[in-house]
Amino acid sequence: MPLPPRPRAPLVALLLLLTVAVGPGGSGCRRAARPDLGQDRTVEAGVPVELGSREEGAAAVTWELGDDTAPQKAARLSHAFSRPGTYTVRALDEGEEVGRVQLTVVPRPVLRAVPATAQTVLWVPQLRGHVEPLVDFYERLIGPENARRTLEEAPLVSLMLRGVTGGSTVVDPEEGFGFFLLPEFDGVVALLGVTEPAAAMEAVSKELRDAGHQVRPQADGSARVMPSEGGSPMLLFEDRGYLYLAVPENPEEPEEGQVARAQLAVTPDVEVARRAVKALTGPGLSEDALLGELRGKVAEGSVYLYSGARPEPMEQGEEEGPVRGFFASLAARPERLDLDGFLASTRPLLQGGSAPASALLEQAALGPLAAAQLSVPPEELAKLAFGSPGSPRRERTLERWRQQGLDAEPLLKALRGDVGMLVYFDAPAFFRKFIQDKRPEPRGTVVVEAGLTSSEPVLRLLERQLQDTSLRFTTQKLPDGVVYRTRLREQPVELRITSQRATLLAGEVLEGRPRGDVGAALRQRFGGEAFGAGHVSVMVDLGQLRADLSAPESVPGVPQGQLAAAQAFTGALLDQLTPLDSAFLDFSQAEGGARLKGRVSLRSEREVSR
Repeated sequence: MPLPPRPRAPLVALLLLLTVAVGPGGSGCRRAARPDLGQDRTVEAGVPVELGSREEGAAAVTWELGDDTAPQKAARLSHAFSRPGTYTVRALDEGEEVGRVQLTVVPRPVLRAVPATAQTVLWVPQLRGHVEPLVDFYERLIGPENARRTLEEAPLVSLMLRGVTGGSTVVDPEEGFGFFLLPEFDGVVALLGVTEPAAAMEAVSKELRDAGHQVRPQADGSARVMPSEGGSPMLLFEDRGYLYLAVPENPEEPEEGQVARAQLAVTPDVEVARRAVKALTGPGLSEDALLGELRGKVAEGSVYLYSGARPEPMEQGEEEGPVRGFFASLAARPERLDLDGFLASTRPLLQGGSAPASALLEQAALGPLAAAQLSVPPEELAKLAFGSPGSPRRERTLERWRQQGLDAEPLLKALRGDVGMLVYFDAPAFFRKFIQDKRPEPRGTVVVEAGLTSSEPVLRLLERQLQDTSLRFTTQKLPDGVVYRTRLREQPVELRITSQRATLLAGEVLEGRPRGDVGAALRQRFGGEAFGAGHVSVMVDLGQLRADLSAPESVPGVPQGQLAAAQAFTGALLDQLTPLDSAFLDFSQAEGGARLKGRVSLRSEREVSR
C-alpha cells in the first residue's frame, strides 16, 4: 500500500499555532473560566463563605451575590451574608454565566459565637419572642421607669431592646444575646447578633460616649473604651455577625498592709477575650457534651444559664467536689417567672443520704406568710458548712467553737436533719400598734422546729449560753424536756426542748386559725414534692399578707373608721412597694444530680386595677 504523502512544513506550523491559540480540543472560540462554587448548601449569617478557585493564576470572574451588594471581580471571594434568606450566587465571565450556587443563610446561634472554653454563659437564644416577655415581667416587677433606666445603662442591652422594638435595624432579632465568662479572662464578655457590624459598632460607641466614656477607635476596627470613672479599659469588637463587649473586672481596693501586693496585680487583658473569640471555629459551645446531656432535663425557657464545673485547688484532706455542671432555664409569662434547673454530679449528692420531712409542717396553722424546710442529713450538712471530717477547714472551725466553750461534734450529731419554719402575720396586733404609734411595725409569729436524736447536747449548750446572758427568762421542767420563756421587743419568746424536737415560738400564740397539713397545701400549690422529705424548700407569700391586712372587720380597742383608714393606707403602701404575689424555691436530689425549681408570681392585672 502506498504511504500517504508527508504534510508540508508550513502546514504543520500552522496547525501548531492554531492549537496554541484555541487550546486543546478548541473550536476556535474563547474558553470561559469556570470557578468552583461547590454544592447548594446552608450557611450561617455573618460567617464568611469562600467562593472560587484556590489555584494560583486562576481567571477572575464577576460575582453577583444576590444580596444587594455590588458585583465584585476576583478569582476567589470571601463574603458574609448579613441577613437570613435564600441567595443565588452567580459567576459571570464577560456577561456569560459560568456557574451558580444557591445558599440558604440561617441565623447564627448565639452559642456558636461563644468559645468552647467558656465556663459560664447566660443567653437568650433568639431575641424575637424571648426578650419581650422578659422585659414585660421586669417592668411589672420594678416599674417601667426603673426598668428602662436600669436596662439603658448597659450599652448592648439598650441596642438589643431597640432592635426588638423596631427602633434599630442593625440588630438581628432572629439571633441571640448573652454574657459569658472565660477561665483565662478576668471579666465578663457580652455579645449581640447584628446585621450591620459597622453601624452597630458606631451605635454602641455613641451610647458609650453619651454616658461619659472615652471611645478610641483602633486601626483593626475595634474600639477601646476608657470608663468615665477610671479603671481597666473595655474592648468593643465585631466577629462573624456578633458584636462583643469585653468588660474586665477592676482590681479590688487593697486592704491595709496589702499595698505592695495590689501594685503587682496584673490588669485583666481584654485582648485575651478577643483572641478567644477570633480563634473560635466550628460549633463553639453549642455542642458541649455536658450541655447537650442536660438540655433534655430542663424545660424550655426564654433565657438560659449554663455553667461547667471548674476545678478548684483543694486543701489536704478535702474531697474533690462531685458537681459536674449546672443548666437552668427561666420561662417568662405575663404574671409569672418559672425556674427549672438541674445540677449534674459524678456521684449522689449528700452521699445519697436522706432526712425526714419536718413534722412542724404536717400539723400547723394554715395561711403562713412564709415557710421553709431543710431536710438534709446532718453529717452531710456539716461537710458542706465546715468541711470534711479531719480536713484543715473543719479543724479550724471546730477550734473556734472550742475557744467559745462549745463542743460542736455532739451538737451536730444530735440533729436529725429536718428543720421547719413558719411565719404568720398578726393583723389585729399590727393595726393596734400602728394606730397607737402612727407608724407600721411588723407583728406576727415565727415558729422554728428542728428534729432531734438527743436533747442532752442541746440542753448543755443552752445552759452555758444562758449563764452568760443578761436576758431575763424563766424555766419550766416538763416530763420529757424543758421550756424557756422570755420577752424580746415586747413579744413573748418560748423555746421548748424535748427528746425529739426543739421548737422556738416567737410572738403571740396562734389562736383562731384553722390547722392542717401546711406541707400538703404548699405541694398542691407549687407542684412536685416540695416541702417533703429530702427537699430544701422556701416560700414567701405576699398575697397572704394582703389578705391578712384586709381581713379584719373589727379590732378590739380600735375605732372602725381608723381601722378602715389604716387598712387602706397599708394596702396601698404595699402595692406601691411591690407587685410581688409570691416566690418559691425548691432543691431536691435526683438521679444524676439534683433538681432546682422556682417561681416568682406577680399580682394579676385584674387585682391591680381593683
